Amino acid sequence: MLWLKASHLIAVIAWLAGLFYLPRILVHYAEGHARGEDVRRLVIMGTRLFGFMTVMGTLALILGLWLWLGFHDGGLWLMIKLLFVLGLIGYHLACGVLLGRMRRGAPMPTSLALRLFNEAALLLVVPIILLAVVKPV
Repeated sequence: MLWLKASHLIAVIAWLAGLFYLPRILVHYAEGHARGEDVRRLVIMGTRLFGFMTVMGTLALILGLWLWLGFHDGGLWLMIKLLFVLGLIGYHLACGVLLGRMRRGAPMPTSLALRLFNEAALLLVVPIILLAVVKPV
């Protein structure tokens, strides 16, 4: 079970790295595009990163589901944590929508809005970590 937990954590960390970095690429894209700079490399970087983080997120979810179903370790804390995980999946999908807009050259939110969006992931991740470690309920 410890190998399964470790694998789950590695996949989660890799997924979160992408969820934290892709919005920064979107910020740089929005700012560069507004100044008329060449932003094609950012589109390529964002596309590749989204593919990687989707694979890692899927792996994290599969391993987490395996942990839950295989060992049924949980209670109310786990149900609340899963709600935040659903929020994180929604955030991932929102990143994909913004990436699609970037790839099409469609209008993007302002760089300030994208910076705030970038911080939103942390509002989901902190409760997930606290619930998983402290298990308060």
